[in-house]
Amino acid sequence: MVWRIEELSPLLKIAFDEIKRVIIGNEDTIMALFTALLAGGHVILEGHTGVGKTTIARTFARVIGARFVRIQCTPDMIPADILGSYVFNQKLNEYVLRKGPIFSNIVLADEIDRASPRTQSAFLEAMQEGQVSIEGTTLKLPRPFMLIATRAIGEVAGTYPLPRIQVDRFMFRIHVPHCNPDEEISILDNIDTIDEFNVRSVIDPSQLLSAISAVRNVRVIPEIKKYIVDLVNYIRFNKQLALPPSPRASIALFKAARARAYLLGRNYVIPDDVKDVAFYTLNHRIYLRPEAKFEGITVSSVIADALEHVPVPR
Repeated sequence: MVWRIEELSPLLKIAFDEIKRVIIGNEDTIMALFTALLAGGHVILEGHTGVGKTTIARTFARVIGARFVRIQCTPDMIPADILGSYVFNQKLNEYVLRKGPIFSNIVLADEIDRASPRTQSAFLEAMQEGQVSIEGTTLKLPRPFMLIATRAIGEVAGTYPLPRIQVDRFMFRIHVPHCNPDEEISILDNIDTIDEFNVRSVIDPSQLLSAISAVRNVRVIPEIKKYIVDLVNYIRFNKQLALPPSPRASIALFKAARARAYLLGRNYVIPDDVKDVAFYTLNHRIYLRPEAKFEGITVSSVIADALEHVPVPR
């Protein structure tokens, strides 16, 4: 993402500074998490083992004052381990609902691809509708609600691929890179402070809900909406694609661009807002033909080509 710290809204500046007490580097990842949260989206964090995906999610949740829960996904989990279930209460002589960890504000599904497809499906209704169904009873989830899922690059043994319909429900897919040498030295210098995890909650849920409502009032002129649709359609009709992005891609671009504008202190969207969130929003919705890689075509090049050739509104 292209941005400067002085451009951020006051609310985000405070939270960003607090997060940076623990997280070294990864400024773009932090900015993307805030953007997705205010846009009502969910995020996949991908990266090699040990790059700090779980620490980033945990710190982010602590600073925004959200109720946070970490679910370590394993092949033997069942949906009830996530959603909860009805159990018999002998004192009351009736079945009572024991809510699962999904009833939190920020849910970290660590190594989500280690859960079986049946268990992975337990997240679908929560992600799309903000609710879950348990034995015929529909229950609303707390607001705000955000799912952060992690996947380790290169891990194959003991994993299950995420179905495309579930991947499409994530607003962003974010690659968490290795830190550079200077950042790694800074981590070593501050490792005791980082391990203590002494961060404060500087935002409360009511402020977040107000910000989420304000994002919906950010103005998007018709020319920007057309630009969003033109970008997605340019990619959709690329002959190198095996599967085109769905209309959910346009919706995610629209919502994320509004959130970015709000975070940068504006009540209107400009083309740079759309461009800045395009890669995070589209990179997991593009499926190339198998032979495309032999022609040097990548997901990044497809997105870059669209950003270069689709006319930008003035």
